[in-house]
Amino acid sequence: MLNFLQRIGKSLMFPIATLPAAALLVRLGMDDMLDIPFVTAAGNGILENLSLIFAIGIAMGFAKDGNGAAALAGAVGVLVLESGIEGINDDIDMGVFAGIIAGVIAGMLYNRYNDVKFPEFLSFFGGKRFVPIITSLTMVVLSFVFGYLWVYPQYVLDSTANWILNSGEIGVGVYGVLNRLFIPVGLHHVMNAVIWFDFGTFSTGAGDVVRGEINRFLNGDPEAGYFLAGFFPIMMFGLPAACLAMYAAAKKHRKAAVGGMFLSIGLTSFLTGVTEPIEFSFMFLSPLLYFVHSLLTGAAMVTAFMLDIRHGFGFSAGLIDFTLNYGIAQNPLLLIVVGLVFAAIYFVVFYFLIIKLDLKTPGREDEDEDFVEESQEVGQPGEQMDDQDVKAYRYLEALGGADNIKSLDYCTTRLRLQMDERDKVNEKALKSYGARGVMKVGKQNLQVIVGTSVEFLAEAMRKRMEYGNNAPPVHNEKQPAKQEEVAQGFRNLSEHEFTMPIKGKVMALEEVPDEVFAQGMMGPGFAIDPKGETFNSPINGRVVQVFPTKHAFGLEMDNGLEMLVHVGLDTVKLNGEGFETLVEAGQSIKQGDPLLRIDLEYVKSKAPSVVTPIIFTNLENESVTLLKQGMQTEGQTGILTIQ
Repeated sequence: MLNFLQRIGKSLMFPIATLPAAALLVRLGMDDMLDIPFVTAAGNGILENLSLIFAIGIAMGFAKDGNGAAALAGAVGVLVLESGIEGINDDIDMGVFAGIIAGVIAGMLYNRYNDVKFPEFLSFFGGKRFVPIITSLTMVVLSFVFGYLWVYPQYVLDSTANWILNSGEIGVGVYGVLNRLFIPVGLHHVMNAVIWFDFGTFSTGAGDVVRGEINRFLNGDPEAGYFLAGFFPIMMFGLPAACLAMYAAAKKHRKAAVGGMFLSIGLTSFLTGVTEPIEFSFMFLSPLLYFVHSLLTGAAMVTAFMLDIRHGFGFSAGLIDFTLNYGIAQNPLLLIVVGLVFAAIYFVVFYFLIIKLDLKTPGREDEDEDFVEESQEVGQPGEQMDDQDVKAYRYLEALGGADNIKSLDYCTTRLRLQMDERDKVNEKALKSYGARGVMKVGKQNLQVIVGTSVEFLAEAMRKRMEYGNNAPPVHNEKQPAKQEEVAQGFRNLSEHEFTMPIKGKVMALEEVPDEVFAQGMMGPGFAIDPKGETFNSPINGRVVQVFPTKHAFGLEMDNGLEMLVHVGLDTVKLNGEGFETLVEAGQSIKQGDPLLRIDLEYVKSKAPSVVTPIIFTNLENESVTLLKQGMQTEGQTGILTIQ
């Protein structure tokens, strides 16, 4: 059951990503901003159809390959379900639950019937075309059931909502604690979906009825915002202060290594309210700190409520949303005072507990020489751990072998596995290979926290599971000398050692329309908005890896500098369609050698963006300086330096 709920939580990430756009439109159109009513109405067009959006997103998330046929089935399913129920009892309003139920069933039916075959005279309706049909028929049956029976769960939900919304500081405090405690198992999205998009109703001046804390707050409900305001002191002040405490407590010789990371993730939390990079940095290294963090979040929620503060967000509780919604908030300046107090509390409590209990937060971990020596026996010292194929081999070995894995999936930061014999898993080995934590769920399920590079690792693991997890070759005798050079930091890059791989617009990494890349979670670099169709080698070196889905490849220079070229955003879902690889892993390359051909128009029509991040994956103390931006020709030098 827990695994099932986690799949729902994972699938909710996609439709929830539409919320910032909706919130921005609603807010900008209001009379105290631009005073353009149709803009607000356009934003409400998203917020008022969340059940449909949830059905589409969840159906895609549940589908084994994320196919659009599942999305269509989800949309058909929720329309049939809601209309059927209304025809029986128009007093029933399932809210976002209708979308969640329709999305789950559509995704499961897609997995079951996407390849069904019929006799020749019915063959047109076979395969993926059958999925919306069987979904609609299933929803007709469910609409009959829910039309008569949903009155009872609706009564329970309404009673629960009234208790939570009217129980004052107890309600907001409990919600704040649970919101953080549910993050490790990925269920916070499920709870948030109910609180943010379903609980409570409010009639706007135009007579429209809106539901959920976020929607009601953005539309001017004077009772909404209490369940959102308390997050601002934590995300803007508390967690960045926790980063400062962990940096101060780090071992002296490790401060330089972790300082940049703490600065980056702390600033991310302050500006955008994206806290997972901070929380995962200590969540599994020290569960005690995470429990304390959960309690402090609840305390901040209670404090904001007692001070009669109402504030809200469309994305998360960072400076951007704080500023955007300042004009419709109540007592927002008090949040800064509360935030400064909680910043002091976080710093003192975290620093005291880390030092007093010798907690192994980043910069204080013990070295495990046994696994370092073992990894070198298979030719994997130093930068070879960044080779996803080698890393996949080691993860599979630590998981008890490919045969010990029944199913492998992944979400934003973690591998989600169903194991045959979970006792065979070597957690110590997994952590030595870079895993940030290991979580056991139920009797057979396992989650391995990897980080934002999990997609590449998962695909490499799947390939090895399909073709056999043979040990990678031992490197030749010259390798240790190269390792020594890399360890000494010779990863510099001059202006002439890197050329433009394709004609296009050079962009700073912060401009990439994907938070994982834009916030530097995968490493420093820059991006190109390509205008050509052939990517050529920007360096002299070798091809480290060509991803099975052809959308990304890894390169390495002779000095050990490694880079990842990720063509487009979310292009992994194209499964190689629109891409033609022109090189193989292990192949030597020179500047200008063709690497990849892309059908630019096709990929543009199927992917969110063709913007191509180029990430330097194994820098330590070096910094990337972007010398040129804007439109550049293929082969152009002087783009950047690394020193």
